[in-house]
Amino acid sequence: MVNSIVQAQTWTQDNRAATARLLAKDGPNRYTPHSVETLLRVLEPSADQARQYQASGAIRHPEWKEERIDFQPYPFPSYTEKMVELLKLTKVEGDGAFIASLDPKKTARDLMDDRFVKQALKQVGGLKTFGFPESFGRTEIFGA
Repeated sequence: MVNSIVQAQTWTQDNRAATARLLAKDGPNRYTPHSVETLLRVLEPSADQARQYQASGAIRHPEWKEERIDFQPYPFPSYTEKMVELLKLTKVEGDGAFIASLDPKKTARDLMDDRFVKQALKQVGGLKTFGFPESFGRTEIFGA
């Protein structure tokens, strides 16, 4: 299953418009409730749309070269760690003791078993296939 997911994500990297058509509610499979037009705006925006996103503030860091929706199969532990750190800063109603008690690094270790995805990634050329260095570590940058 993991091999198939990684192969599908590899295909979507180079076939973003086709992915929009496959996923759209008006496509043959109707996998999402979104129109082809909406999915194209996030999966393959035109240069004009990208400029509009930057001008409106929807994209604040164009230098990060992030896709609005992207497909990459590796669950970087640093992402889970950063998410836990940010959850601790988020105001929630009710008892927040559980979130406050979480250790970000331990949570990431407890939630992730990356053995299978690492094997699947080897079969498609590694992390570089998705535009990442061949390191399975990274630093998360969170900015407003």
